[in-house]
This record gives sequence, C-alpha cells and structure tokens, in this order.
Amino acid sequence: MSNEIAADRLRSLVERIERLEEERKALAGDIKDIYAEAKSAGFDTKVLRGTVADRKRDQDELREAEALRDLYRRALGMLGDTPLGEAAVATASKRRAPASAH
Repeated sequence: MSNEIAADRLRSLVERIERLEEERKALAGDIKDIYAEAKSAGFDTKVLRGTVADRKRDQDELREAEALRDLYRRALGMLGDTPLGEAAVATASKRRAPASAH
C-alpha cells in the first residue's frame, strides 16, 4: 500500500511539473510575440529587454551598476561624443590651454 501511495504522489508531482512546463512554454511564446510586436513598431528589442530586466532589479543596485557603467565609459573615453561629454571636453581643453602656453 505504501508503494502505491508513493507512486500516486510521484505521478501527481510529475504531472503538475509537466503542466507548468507547458504553461511556461506558452508564456515564453507570448513574450516572444510581444517583442516581435515591439520590433515591428520600431522599438529596439535589445534595449527593451534590458529595460525589463532593469525594472526587476533593486533600485539601489541598479543605480550602482549605472554609476559603474558611466565610470567605465568615461575611463574608456566613450562619453566624449554626447552633448555633456562634448561640453566637458571643451571645458577641459580651455583649462589645459593656458597651462601649455607657459
């Protein structure tokens, strides 16, 4: 009797897992369709996926990651072509000019 109860319980667990796996597969298909819709509407799906991931993250953790990303970009000279970066480069050039004139 004990083996039969254990087998029934195991079968029930396996069937529940299988149903949830099917639901997950259907949901993944729905999500894929939404991204395709976003792409056809002109949205960048890579950026959209990142935005969705960012919204899941803790806000403090997200701010820290963004600050580090900006720090790395500055260190690599990747912010010079933005309006703020161009202004910073111009300001830095003005500050350096008098020093090199001496």
